[in-house]
Amino acid sequence: MTHLHDDLSPDTLSVHAGLDSCEHRAVVPPIHQTSTFAFDTVEQGAALFAGEEQGYIYSRMGNPTVSALENAIATLEGGFGGLACGSGMAAIHTALAAFLSAGDHVVCSEAVYGPTCVLVESLLERFGVESTLVDTSDTKAVGAAMQRNTKVLFVETPGNPTLVVSDLEALASIAHEHGARMIVDNTFMSPVLQQPLSFGADVVVHSLTKFLNGHADVVGGVIISKNEQDHAHLRKTLNHLGGVLPPFESFLVHRGIRTLALRMERHSRSALEVAKHLEAHPEIDWVRYPGLPSHPQHEVHEKQCRGGGMITFELKGGVEAGRAMMNAVKLCGLAVSLGGVETLVQHPASMTHASMGKEARERAGISDGLVRLSVGIEGVQDLIEDLDQALVAAAEAASTV
Repeated sequence: MTHLHDDLSPDTLSVHAGLDSCEHRAVVPPIHQTSTFAFDTVEQGAALFAGEEQGYIYSRMGNPTVSALENAIATLEGGFGGLACGSGMAAIHTALAAFLSAGDHVVCSEAVYGPTCVLVESLLERFGVESTLVDTSDTKAVGAAMQRNTKVLFVETPGNPTLVVSDLEALASIAHEHGARMIVDNTFMSPVLQQPLSFGADVVVHSLTKFLNGHADVVGGVIISKNEQDHAHLRKTLNHLGGVLPPFESFLVHRGIRTLALRMERHSRSALEVAKHLEAHPEIDWVRYPGLPSHPQHEVHEKQCRGGGMITFELKGGVEAGRAMMNAVKLCGLAVSLGGVETLVQHPASMTHASMGKEARERAGISDGLVRLSVGIEGVQDLIEDLDQALVAAAEAASTV
């Protein structure tokens, strides 16, 4: 389904992937803003529905603009094909629905996006699917959690929001030994910095809203499968569930991807500099950035990926210091998303992971004073100065408690 040479760099693939099938050699893929497609004859329509001919029928089932995006991301991930979804959660839900049935069991990372935890522990349970949340950086714990009816190992690495790093190659081996598929949420890294399929994953999901789009103007998701059989099954599942991405949003994300390699290089370089600065700051207990030697899984991170734009840290003043800091930032935006050109900061316990509940958060290592920082592409010294002045406010708040 992809046509560019495998040996091209991510920088080149980001610019050119998904463009090779554009009509009339258009440099920018056109937007096919249509709900349906007309057939030349009844016979052609029948052949399309039967899969005997390739073509488009109805935009829920496929659209040329959406296909261009899907092919671009599949190329970057080194997969067989992609499926664009209406949100990151639509992608995760579709991927799990495709491979789980009543009576099955899923093992999932403890450190995952909050709604993923709710989906696995609560919603799937209503449909007879059992689940176990585990620290997937601990391969022994993962092996112990696998059961005879385990069909999926779902891994987010680096984990949200603690940035715990899981060994993809080791986990894929465990999953396959137990006859399960491994699905990896690669949102925090992007395919420019990490390619889980090359380490044994069967399926990769992303929130397109984040680094892949990069401009905070689209909500979307994507599923990339390693082989044709899984891709066909996922395509059928997505068609039935209906959570597809429209053409215009697909156009915007594809446009964003063309600068993905450049953006990820800047995100990573700035994040490392910010992380080093924060690690030496007197008001901070600890910093977690996989690129720092102090990160507990730094060696695993260096083996399977590079860089990254996400940082988490713990303020000495706890919750009150965290609230004061959130209210004091000026350049950094206080918002729950990540991966855009703008720097965003948030407090997981009261924002993205509030739905998990305190007990589940503590189990996942999400303390009340944890701060998550998505480093944008602004001038790094400007970011550091903003964080420093906000940390002064945090210190003042902590001293009054």
